[in-house]
Amino acid sequence: MANQIPLTKLPEKKTLWAWTLGTFFGAGLLKPGPGTYGSIAALLLWFGSIHLLHPSPLAQAIGTIIAAIAVTLIGIPAATIVARESGRKDPGHVVIDEAAGQLIALIAIPADWRHAALSLLLFRAFDILKPPPIRQLERLPEGTGIMLDDVAAGILALICAQLAHLFF
Repeated sequence: MANQIPLTKLPEKKTLWAWTLGTFFGAGLLKPGPGTYGSIAALLLWFGSIHLLHPSPLAQAIGTIIAAIAVTLIGIPAATIVARESGRKDPGHVVIDEAAGQLIALIAIPADWRHAALSLLLFRAFDILKPPPIRQLERLPEGTGIMLDDVAAGILALICAQLAHLFF
């Protein structure tokens, strides 16, 4: 993309906590497709925690909701700071928005690879295609716009995954 700053030319002044969280612990610095890496990182953390802790389905859903809300609330200021320091409206290396959206897409999903993969595919499709009203959310200011279009894509992916689970 023409408006992307090469990683070798990232700004010298970085707010460490914002860059660490905004890039979702470096997943956003991977190429190609940093958004997909951010989504996969969130899915792997979710999958690992589910299989480590063995929560009930209700506890799993509640924990995923709490994680998605926390990532979203932390992501708004982190994305704002990284965008400002990068000099770009929606820098590709900010992937905490993909992590939040992916977590939303995983709410109430059975903890197996088949359902997790469907959730990932649906979320990435909605995030990339941005059907209405997702595209309009990008117009919100700074980190709010960066985060909320992915939150909406996660909600659509969750609805479609739940319908697929119900009917198939």
